[in-house]
Amino acid sequence: MNKVLLILKREYLTRVKKKSFIVMTILGPILLAALFIVPVYIAEMEGSNKVVGVIDETNIFWQGFKNTDNIQFLKLDTDIETAKKNIENNDLYAVLYIPKTELSVPQSAKLYSSGQPNIVVKGYIKNMMRKEVEALKLQASGVDPDILKSIKTSINLLTIKINKAGEEKQSSTELSMAIGFIGGFIIYIFIFMYGALVMRGVIEEKVNRIVEVIVSSVKPFQLMMGKIVGVALVGLTQFALWVIFTLIIVSGFLSVYSTDISKFKQSQLQMQTESIVPMEDMSQDSNVNESVIAVFESIQSINFPVMIGSFLFFFLGGYLLYASLFAAIGAAVDSETDTQQFMLPVTIPLILSLALAQVIITNPDGPIAFWLSIIPLTSPIIMMIRIPFGVPFTDLFLSFTLLILGFIGSTWIAAKIYRTGILIYGKKISYRELWKWLRY
Repeated sequence: MNKVLLILKREYLTRVKKKSFIVMTILGPILLAALFIVPVYIAEMEGSNKVVGVIDETNIFWQGFKNTDNIQFLKLDTDIETAKKNIENNDLYAVLYIPKTELSVPQSAKLYSSGQPNIVVKGYIKNMMRKEVEALKLQASGVDPDILKSIKTSINLLTIKINKAGEEKQSSTELSMAIGFIGGFIIYIFIFMYGALVMRGVIEEKVNRIVEVIVSSVKPFQLMMGKIVGVALVGLTQFALWVIFTLIIVSGFLSVYSTDISKFKQSQLQMQTESIVPMEDMSQDSNVNESVIAVFESIQSINFPVMIGSFLFFFLGGYLLYASLFAAIGAAVDSETDTQQFMLPVTIPLILSLALAQVIITNPDGPIAFWLSIIPLTSPIIMMIRIPFGVPFTDLFLSFTLLILGFIGSTWIAAKIYRTGILIYGKKISYRELWKWLRY
């Protein structure tokens, strides 16, 4: 046991002192925080006031365009060619040209701009024109538009879970989908990342003949376990640092720019709502506040201790299971290019788990979801996807137990291959050869 701890300590300290580990530990949180900060910052810059010139030859639509906090409409009395030059001189963000057609009510227009027009601006313009055309058609048909407005209704469907004790809690299918998929995807990435790190480390020591010196003092199994657990601790350390530093960066950004961000979000929400919901219906859309409250209540209803504990268990269990197999592959080959024939069968369950994520989300209590969530090779990802939807304790316990047994079994198989393959050089290994090693 002391030898395993020595190898573990060596692997851990060697890797955390590497420049690559330090650089990625610093860059990781910056990149993760940038995923949140950069889009908001760029969108805020893009959310500045935009002046759209309007040339309406029909004189039908101009009165319908109302200025917002981010869009200002300016009626132009010039021809379209002159208006285009104003775009080139950066005097206008875009020019909306509504030509006069043979039809009494035109249904098309042209939006000229120096770049790709903002999708919110485009949607706002389309919605305004649509409302004007609909109003004219209703008037021509003798239908009062106010009658149609009065019968429009917005339905807000809240989902409530009832447990066996009869307690009711707000839930959100969309939120459960997001949390489950993100958790499963993170485990998928880290298993590949750190499992491959173990495999490359074994190959490197084997090619450099360092392993011959090491195995003279320790057993191959002890060497493999020390390496696997050491890299696992490196992964947990880096992941924890990423989470802490990312939260610090994002929290600092929010504290500094919270006022600007809240104003920007309000203006964007107004523009997006107006581009989808007619402005006359805004007063009737009181269900929006109820939906926001329901989302917060759904977040509060999530059992975060169970989620975090399950994530750590499946992260470690899945990593240990696959890292032992990756270590065995690294011991059986002499170069990373020779690993392809063995990597595919090992990684197919992982890839299959991610490919079937949509099926599991659609029916988290179905037979496919159940069996894939208890099979050790697929349970780390599939069970993480199922947990936010609510998983019976028996299923969770069964998955935990089988994953532990799966890790023990994979370690036994990997140890049989590792102790033989670690000292074999210059020989192409086949599946038949591996089968012989397992039978020794």
